Amino acid sequence: MTDSGKPSYAYTGSKTPLLGLTIPDLLDQTTARFPDNEALVDVPSGRRWTYREFRDTCRKAARSFMKLGVGSGDRVGIWATNYPEWVIVQFSTAMMGAVLVNINPAYRTHELEHALADSESGTLVLIERFKTSDYISMFCEVCPEVRDSKPGQLHAESLPHMRNVVLIGDRSCPGAFAWPEFMRLGEGVSDEELMQRQSCLDSDDVINIQYTSGTTGLPKGASLTHHNILNNGYFVGEGLRLADNDRLCIPVPFYHCFGMVLSNLACVTHGATMVLPSESFDPLATLQAVEKEKCTALHGVPTMFIAELEHPEFGQFDLSSLRTGIMAGAPCPVEVMRKVNDLMHADEVTIAYGETEASPVATQTPFDASLEDRTSTVGPPLPFVEIKIVDVDTGRVVPCAEQGEICYRGYSIMRGYYNNPGGTAEVIDKAGWLHSGDLATMDERGYCRITGRAKEMVIRGGENIYPREIEEFLFTHPKVKNVQVIGVPDKKYGEELQAWIQLKEGESATPEEIKEFCKGKMAHYKIPRYVKFVTDFPMTITGKVQKFKMRETAIKELGLEAEAKRKTA
Repeated sequence: MTDSGKPSYAYTGSKTPLLGLTIPDLLDQTTARFPDNEALVDVPSGRRWTYREFRDTCRKAARSFMKLGVGSGDRVGIWATNYPEWVIVQFSTAMMGAVLVNINPAYRTHELEHALADSESGTLVLIERFKTSDYISMFCEVCPEVRDSKPGQLHAESLPHMRNVVLIGDRSCPGAFAWPEFMRLGEGVSDEELMQRQSCLDSDDVINIQYTSGTTGLPKGASLTHHNILNNGYFVGEGLRLADNDRLCIPVPFYHCFGMVLSNLACVTHGATMVLPSESFDPLATLQAVEKEKCTALHGVPTMFIAELEHPEFGQFDLSSLRTGIMAGAPCPVEVMRKVNDLMHADEVTIAYGETEASPVATQTPFDASLEDRTSTVGPPLPFVEIKIVDVDTGRVVPCAEQGEICYRGYSIMRGYYNNPGGTAEVIDKAGWLHSGDLATMDERGYCRITGRAKEMVIRGGENIYPREIEEFLFTHPKVKNVQVIGVPDKKYGEELQAWIQLKEGESATPEEIKEFCKGKMAHYKIPRYVKFVTDFPMTITGKVQKFKMRETAIKELGLEAEAKRKTA
């Protein structure tokens, strides 16, 4: 760094101090302030809860978990789409000190077993099915002993910690409690017992494990505390100017930080209303919910906003109640932000950036930022978060406007990867800085612009995908000798996957065969859209694969030159 160049370091303080509370204590405070405000609205079922009703329902569920023998620090997995019960489980586990383990509904058997085994989950809450996904059948494939077990008495060879299975809905199935049955269990535990448990909690307790794909191997469980996610949700809500009269439409998934932190916790810290338009994203249902519930805020990744804007019935909806929201998860095309501001009336929509390991937001554009700042930058640091841009090779802070790796430090940084100190040490250095792997520049105001990725992560429609995970799975195919996976440009999703495969001597295969091998074993968005069979890979002199050259070749061969040049923020 030159003597005259301002260093790429930024920190934003706040007159509002960090919240030194646990999640249930905050919910109690919000309920005392706004007992009759609507807390949760499930549009598909028509069910509604005021804050008083929501808090009481969560307490009932917390007592039920206690009756099952779930203790403080025990892990409770949830494998479900956006049901209101997801939110109830989120807050009820926090009340009695259990650690909520988020499991992506798109996971299949291979990924499900890893998440449950790695987290040592003792309880699983799941739904019966969604579209063509049969969650009960998949769980039975991973844990066949459940078919012959009594509810609460599961003993499984592959999942030695698993004891309890709870099925959301009225239907019962072997080895599982139906939701109504589960909720009745709490009648055997007193309020005093629950309050005693809650009073023993500490805001620095780990309360949530979120599985995020690592740069190598299978997904890692980011361990997050009350302090991490409660404050992140609160300050993101402050950035949106949320208040008790706001109503947030939440089409983003709860299993992700975007849903459970930036949506649910942002609302509860401000007494605002969580509005669920559908159990998974549906553009028409989202538009209907915004109009019907007079939502003032809307969250989504760019592809969601695009789907809403391009829906044939878009012009029929009154969206004038909208004011704000968050667009995050992928680069934002300039024209999309302009339409969101003008056609959806959400002229205070902000851009947020971060990662699960940072709870998740590290930077956020101000609500009154210019269109230029909201489409060419990801804003300055969130209050109480430090940001620096460092040289990838030396680790030294670079001058403003110079590209480097963006790192962050502060209250929001995860405790670490669950049971994985080695993986933790790879991303959090001795000084407490979380190394994102993303390349960025910072201007003299502290506004950051993401310019690329030092890691090989692919972002498909807001989903982070790490090629190494896909590569390791494809290596298990009996015909595959070697494989490399890259991201290629895509108009709809931003990026798609392409697998370059070397087959073993004398073997032959088709792209369809490779894709079929993946189906049912990994999430649909991780299945490569393109498969290319090769005899070798572009390599450096030292034997490293040159993925940038593979990407250049793919763009040319697939005719994606226009998409590669498409302007995004």
